[in-house]
Amino acid sequence: MAQTTANPTTVAEVLAELAELADPRVREVNVKHGDDHGVNLGKLRALAKRLKTQQELARELWDTDDSAARLLAILICRPKAFERDELNAMLRQARTPKVHDWLVNYVVKKNPHAEELRLAWFADPDPVVASAGWALTTDRVAKKPEGLDLTGLLDIIEAQMKDAPDRLQWAMNSCLAQIGIEHAEHRARAIDIGERLRVLEDYPTPPNCTSPFAPVWITEMVNRQQNK
Repeated sequence: MAQTTANPTTVAEVLAELAELADPRVREVNVKHGDDHGVNLGKLRALAKRLKTQQELARELWDTDDSAARLLAILICRPKAFERDELNAMLRQARTPKVHDWLVNYVVKKNPHAEELRLAWFADPDPVVASAGWALTTDRVAKKPEGLDLTGLLDIIEAQMKDAPDRLQWAMNSCLAQIGIEHAEHRARAIDIGERLRVLEDYPTPPNCTSPFAPVWITEMVNRQQNK
């Protein structure tokens, strides 16, 4: 990670620069996906690279409740510096999909409290919070499956995914696909669940991209692994 800058920048300066970078056309596209900022992510990453790591500035930017500022905060923070309760609060404050996803993938996954948070969030009554628990579980399915009850996960997915709210459904579906991709002994059942529930079967998929429909996703990724 980048070294801490020697000349700390103020929140006001950063917010002013983010305002200059905001593009109404970018915002219009983002709003369609549930996000509410207008800053091109490439430009946001360039700004983060210039600012380098600044943990206190990151915390102050997060507290502004501005989505672009929060995305920037995620890029310039020290993921391991956050306490468990702090990350729990931040996840519940994350209002938009992009902030939520970046927080989970760029910060929580690298934090020493990730497993505690996974367990706490997994069964949370708030489906958006629960989706973070499922995202962390999917990561473990792929990287560190020891100790996970994969059969139990498939049981939950089979019973609940069809009627789950969108964000939670997406996270469960990702977990279903990852189980099928990474664990051959569960592959047939994972594909069967996907075929019966038909979740995301008609999701619009751009050319050269893999469909999120689990049976197609699993088959495609397994074929790629076998053809390497």
